[in-house]
Amino acid sequence: MKNFKTLLFITLMGSLCLTAQNNDTKRADKEFARFEYVDAAESYLKLVENGKGSDYVYGRLAESYYNIFNTVEAERWYAKALETSNDPEMIYKYSEMLKANGKYKESNEQMEKFASMRPSDNRATAYRKNPDYLPKILEQGKKFNVQNAGFNSEQSDFGGTLHDGKLYITSGRNDSRKTYGWNEEPFLDIYTLTENSDGGYDNPTLVNSYINTRFHEGLVSFAPDGNTMFFSRESYFEKDFEQDSLSRTRYGQLYLFKATKLKDDWDEVESLSINSENYSVKNPSVSSDGSTLYFASNMPGGYGQYDIYKATINDDGTIGEPQNLGQKVNTEGQEMFPFISSNNTLYFSSNGHLGLGGMDVFYTKEIDGKMAPIRNVGIPISSNADDFAFIIDEVSGEGFVSSNRDGGMGSDDIYTIKKLQPLCDVLIAATVLDDKTREPISGANVSLYDDQGNKVVTKSTNADGIAEFIIECEKDTELEVTMDDYESRKVALQGTSDEESPVQISLSPIEKIITPEEIVLNPIFFEYDKSNITAQAAFELDKLVQVMNKYPELVIKATSHTDYIGSDSYNQRLSQRRAKSTEQYVISKGIDESRISSEGKGESEPKIDCGTNCTDEERQMNRRSEFLIVSGGPESQE
Repeated sequence: MKNFKTLLFITLMGSLCLTAQNNDTKRADKEFARFEYVDAAESYLKLVENGKGSDYVYGRLAESYYNIFNTVEAERWYAKALETSNDPEMIYKYSEMLKANGKYKESNEQMEKFASMRPSDNRATAYRKNPDYLPKILEQGKKFNVQNAGFNSEQSDFGGTLHDGKLYITSGRNDSRKTYGWNEEPFLDIYTLTENSDGGYDNPTLVNSYINTRFHEGLVSFAPDGNTMFFSRESYFEKDFEQDSLSRTRYGQLYLFKATKLKDDWDEVESLSINSENYSVKNPSVSSDGSTLYFASNMPGGYGQYDIYKATINDDGTIGEPQNLGQKVNTEGQEMFPFISSNNTLYFSSNGHLGLGGMDVFYTKEIDGKMAPIRNVGIPISSNADDFAFIIDEVSGEGFVSSNRDGGMGSDDIYTIKKLQPLCDVLIAATVLDDKTREPISGANVSLYDDQGNKVVTKSTNADGIAEFIIECEKDTELEVTMDDYESRKVALQGTSDEESPVQISLSPIEKIITPEEIVLNPIFFEYDKSNITAQAAFELDKLVQVMNKYPELVIKATSHTDYIGSDSYNQRLSQRRAKSTEQYVISKGIDESRISSEGKGESEPKIDCGTNCTDEERQMNRRSEFLIVSGGPESQE
């Protein structure tokens, strides 16, 4: 009974609020009904500012902005309206706006709500076919062949760096050594193996005592001249540790060292300046040009437990200041085992990025000082166990990865790998040129869209007219190029597995679309029986706005036409709504309302008078928008 009374009270209050809304929103509602979305939005906003906001007002605000493709404001007010509303269609539109603003995770969360409310809706079923990241990782798999290396022991074995005809690994197979408490295995040493006639490796041999100590040694990496080796070692060797006064347990760090090759062996071991008693540095990897050292560290100021850093290797062999690779690479979890390959692809292991479980192997590349999107290498390199110490020769496609996955010989095993297919990254190098002079255009905005039509990122062209992007291979994409005084262009790119995909885009002066009578745009399409401005329509109308900004005396009349399908009265009403939406979009971009008017012509002025026997092409030509110059054209302003 109590619940019933509560429900009755809420229903009565809702009715009172609705009545009040109708009185308060009369002006705004009238503007909305007239498709004057710019004015309607302003009127609804005033209600909010005067403390008369409500679910109804928030929803109308969102719809106003949605209809003129103001995605930021539409997102904001859909979110506000949905604090108490549970309307499925509003949830779907909110998801669209989030996606348009690049908020894919939030968009998916709203799509999940929508799909649960309307499971038979085609939009819901399409989403449910690919709801999260796991299928993507699994589907991109089988890029590598992975085999147990065969030289693993019953203890921990990992790494795999080839140098001077030998394979360097780290192993706990030395049973004569004492064990350590972490896994009750012997302390780790660095070993070398030699290649046999079958292409495998055998004859494991301890590296000399200058390198191996009674403490842990870890992964190695070599400078390109072959005379310097970087490796990890515990700080106990340096007598650098703390001791708990109660348990008498020693707490040390991991340090990086370098050794110099003298004749046929390693000597002159030196601790690096980046070491500290306050944190660990480990997992070295030297770039192919010898200029940069990559490593993992838990030094203060990072984003998680261990982060990946880089530091300059100076000409005199000293190491510069560590530089964190940033939050795109590093997470609140652990990022370790960096490997920088010969083509400057950075591979690393992480349990913070989306993966299959444990530590997975990921890769990225630095472009224009920024890291490309982080990609999971996929199965069978990544698994639901810990997968780490990935190393590859980009020329041969061969390398090694270490893992504690099921089926190995010890706690960690080394696996040989062979790349079968290219990894899913393609470098798009877009060059923007002036169509007449063929000179590069600097400062043009180039936007990358994914295969779902979502804007991913926007870059400006450099002095050579070039903007570069890294995308996933075999994915269709689109580039949109805009520049002051030039006509904007969109270029569709077909998915490829090539490592690089160069493309030239020529821009024509904006005057190309101006005739003495009208502004000629590409066809502006509306969805069936709808009048809201779509992304495609917005792209074309932005050209009109560009022209009107350049020629401030220009006055335009926008007309909308239909084909013969449907009744005269229906076509007239539909064309009027579409013409009004077009007008409102232009006004929303800052053009004074006195400079643009609109009129729906219905089917009264066909481009081709073909009656009821029109072809599909003729009907399409009749379904058009025109932008007539009323006054103030370029010629009159000369």
